[in-house]
Amino acid sequence: MIYLNDGHIREIGIDWSLLTSIIESTLQLTGTPEIVQPIKPYLRFKHPSNRIIAMPSFVGGETNISGIKWIASFPGNVTHGIPRAHSTVILNDPDNGVPVAVINSGQLSEIRTAAVSAAMLRHYMALERHPIYHVGMIGWGPIGQRHMEMVMALYGDRLDSVRLFDLKGIDPALLEPQLRTKAIIAAHWQEVYRQSDIVFTCTSSTARYIDEPPPLGSLLMNVSLREYMPNSVQAIKAIVVDHWREVCRENTDIELLHVQKGLMESDTVTLRDVVFAQALQFFAPTEPIFFNPMGMAAFDIAIAAYYWREAERRGIGVRLVD
Repeated sequence: MIYLNDGHIREIGIDWSLLTSIIESTLQLTGTPEIVQPIKPYLRFKHPSNRIIAMPSFVGGETNISGIKWIASFPGNVTHGIPRAHSTVILNDPDNGVPVAVINSGQLSEIRTAAVSAAMLRHYMALERHPIYHVGMIGWGPIGQRHMEMVMALYGDRLDSVRLFDLKGIDPALLEPQLRTKAIIAAHWQEVYRQSDIVFTCTSSTARYIDEPPPLGSLLMNVSLREYMPNSVQAIKAIVVDHWREVCRENTDIELLHVQKGLMESDTVTLRDVVFAQALQFFAPTEPIFFNPMGMAAFDIAIAAYYWREAERRGIGVRLVD
């Protein structure tokens, strides 16, 4: 088998348009026998905030691979200078089960997360609700930075401003030059939230804090899933999820809306509906859109398969033999 790490992923590089299309192609197979992904279990032990999640899946079609992502999230790591998340993917040949790749890469997990957001963003931008956009980012850790990289690569020429906020502060001198020309370092999250057409929440907050309704017509990219007080989003009609059974659990904002406000699966649309049924076009232009992606294993396996095949084609990686 082949072994890949962050360095190998960087060497292959990121084509955001291609990765977005891989997410969409995988979405097209959902609901058919070509996608198999059991509800992922959470392994918890000792400290309750720590977890390791198993994400197995088979993705058929042109991808034709099976595998599992094993991702650990230990929030306390950051106080010791260790990354919060650690992700490993194992890929198996679907015809005989033989392992073909091990990918030990936190970057791969970041890339998948941002690529899913890119699929949602592609169809929101197609609505052309604004001639030019103000983007906000609450949380400037690895996930937030990876998302902004994606946004600038795909839509940098359509952005007027980018407001950034992080409790730890942000040094503008460390921003990429293209971003620096548009960036405004905000003093508090409210500034970002109130003055952005597209709001990304990418924090590791342990307590919900957003307590006011969103701007009209805005897109709320709720990447970290546990940011919004139920009263702030209960009136939104355009609620998009990747997978209802996955996202309506584990103390997400969707689960809280379900338990406290009676939100049902029938009140939501899926990302597949957005991509293949133009679901966003049925909402008024002033209606906020609330996107909650729990993360589907099929996406991780499909993106990992792309990097594995690229590594094989380019001769990148470490060959492991008996």
